[in-house]
Amino acid sequence: MGDTVADQLDITPDLLAYVRDVSLRDDEILRELRELTARLPAGRAMQVMAEEGQLLALLTALTGARAVLEVGTFTGYSALCMARALPADGRLVTCDITDRWPSIGAEYWKRAGVSERIELRIGDAARTLAGLAAEAAAFDLVFVDADKPNYLAYYELSLSLLRAGGLMVLDNTLFFGRVADPAARDADTVAIRELNAFLRDDDRVDISMLVMADGITLARKRPAGS
Repeated sequence: MGDTVADQLDITPDLLAYVRDVSLRDDEILRELRELTARLPAGRAMQVMAEEGQLLALLTALTGARAVLEVGTFTGYSALCMARALPADGRLVTCDITDRWPSIGAEYWKRAGVSERIELRIGDAARTLAGLAAEAAAFDLVFVDADKPNYLAYYELSLSLLRAGGLMVLDNTLFFGRVADPAARDADTVAIRELNAFLRDDDRVDISMLVMADGITLARKRPAGS
């Protein structure tokens, strides 16, 4: 091995192809929805990778989630992945500012036999989350993948809805690598930097940032007193 260091790998196209070949469990429904999404304006940038969708399904199953909250639906790919991993009586609430893109996913939810598990709420996400709090809703897992300037607000609102010991998954926390570029001062990048710094110091959660896709941060809500 010589002077090889156990450090982060550079993910080359060949290595990514290998990973997908040996670990990705795909099917026609998921593949068709991804391909359709990729043809939309900014679709490739906004949709989660197939590997991330599979990770979300695994995390849903690992946590034994029966109630999942998603902030940011887009075309419903991630909602489909998580809903499939729920038990038959499980519930997934997903919210988006418009029904334009989620309406695309609805057909695929139906084809996959999980449409009855998914509740779509349209409107400002902060208001939707506040409404869920007023309903005394509680969730086992939360996935946040929405407009970046409001990430910290979504984090706080979602954390109040997450049960103790529950898991929050925050997408795009490396934001195309721009978080490490001091010259990048756009609102989206600044917001993600602020969120990351906040999460680092938030003793209400245990965290791990995964160097995968566009950066995925896992935040487990600590039980009271721990």
